Amino acid sequence: MSELRKDPLVDRWVIIAAERGRRPDDFHSGEPARHCPAGASCPFCEGSESKTPPETWAVRPLDSKPDTPAWQVPVLPNKFPALRVEGSVDRCGLGMFDCMDGIGAHEVVIESPDHEWEMTTAPPEEIELSLRAVQERIEDLYRDGRFRYVVAFRNYGALAGASLSHPHSQLIALPVMPKRVKDKLASARDHYRRKERCIFCDIIAQELMLGDRVVVEHEHFVALSPYAARFPFELAIYPKEHQHDFGLLNLELRTDLARILQTCLRYLKQALGDPAYNYMINSVPNTTPRPGRPDFWGTIALDYHWHIEILPRVTRVAGFEWGTGFYINPVAPEDAALFLREMVNTEPEPAVVEASE
Repeated sequence: MSELRKDPLVDRWVIIAAERGRRPDDFHSGEPARHCPAGASCPFCEGSESKTPPETWAVRPLDSKPDTPAWQVPVLPNKFPALRVEGSVDRCGLGMFDCMDGIGAHEVVIESPDHEWEMTTAPPEEIELSLRAVQERIEDLYRDGRFRYVVAFRNYGALAGASLSHPHSQLIALPVMPKRVKDKLASARDHYRRKERCIFCDIIAQELMLGDRVVVEHEHFVALSPYAARFPFELAIYPKEHQHDFGLLNLELRTDLARILQTCLRYLKQALGDPAYNYMINSVPNTTPRPGRPDFWGTIALDYHWHIEILPRVTRVAGFEWGTGFYINPVAPEDAALFLREMVNTEPEPAVVEASE
């Protein structure tokens, strides 16, 4: 029988419909997600710096100049941004409607000069550099009081919304708080007020005790198939020790995060045949005090817990989901976690590429 499960973080119901007959291996992708040819036509390849806006930040040799080859991980303004930095946030009312200017920031983190670079096989030290870039850019963007939330994400494959296959992730700074983020923050704050505990820490402790939905555990991080997963093989990565802000990661933690992120993506690739996916880094909003609400973020360091969500694009959202806000997941999270855990004993050793000097 199907089962309805409620996500305590966002007050959302999900239908786990395992009896629909879909086994985990039914979701194996028929073709790889990469879809653009490599070569000189790619604006993100080394040597194409004239095709992109000037870099905002970069890891590069000390003797190299900005906007020239030899970079390792640069951050660039998106050439076709969803929001623009220039201007002010002018709010206005149109009768019962509200609007404001499209102010924000949209940046691209180019994860490697190599067009064929793969996060599943790259040296973890190179993945760590891209995570560091995200950290530093979020910290800098939050110095701008216009920006209330920065979302960092990676789209891999055409089905996940990637228009270029060169390895990259993105950041968008918003002048408003997204509703889903507000819902999580409100749930975390309410739970802490009632119990003086972090709701995420409670979930992590219970999942580690039960073990059914744990996919992989490292020294500092754990990857779970969430209890109320919306999609087959949806994963979440949490720091095992309480930490509210992604920006607080040191080199040791970033490296361990790079390793567990790589492991999760490698398992998904083997299980599903290189599927398209999105992952999002969920961290704290800009906690600069707002007029009239100086103590609004007073407990956020205690009640919130940053995390990464990984969403393989192996099913489609259809009329029922759009009409109700419910999701139908045909693979029980416990089955997905077990299937991925079994990869530990069956997968070949990854062919890790040597780190570039």
